[in-house]
Amino acid sequence: MEAEAKDKIVSIEKPQLVAPTDWKPVIVGILCNWCSYAGSDLTGTSRTQYPPNIRIIRVPCSSRVDPWFIIKALQTTADGVLISGCHPGDCHYISGNYYARRRFLVTKELLKMVGFHENRVQFSWVSAAEGNKFAQVVKKVTDDIVKLGPLHLYKKENFNR
Repeated sequence: MEAEAKDKIVSIEKPQLVAPTDWKPVIVGILCNWCSYAGSDLTGTSRTQYPPNIRIIRVPCSSRVDPWFIIKALQTTADGVLISGCHPGDCHYISGNYYARRRFLVTKELLKMVGFHENRVQFSWVSAAEGNKFAQVVKKVTDDIVKLGPLHLYKKENFNR
């Protein structure tokens, strides 16, 4: 039954379309206030360079990220989404990132099922002291999204012209 379902899935990704030469990806970064946002702040205060393609949204805890936030970001303007929180076991709210980790796995599978490439949504654990790691994560996510190309080309309203 699962094999039949996989055969019927129509991918949202359209690799035959070519991105404009001036295209730059838009990545929505949803970061935990206590660790990942502080890590991004450390990156800035340390003057560490990373791609400027990320638009950061700060949330109290990564467990507060509703899967709907990810879907809406991809549906509207984002080419990719990065969600980052405290390392497992170091959550300010004790077990929030354990809930987040389970939710992320389910969300990622759901997005793959409906046709999104698995690298469109990425998750990472960055502490407040890991500014360099945050810069590396943003660079990796940006590189992955550049390889995939723009997502907004494939939205319904672009085909009704």
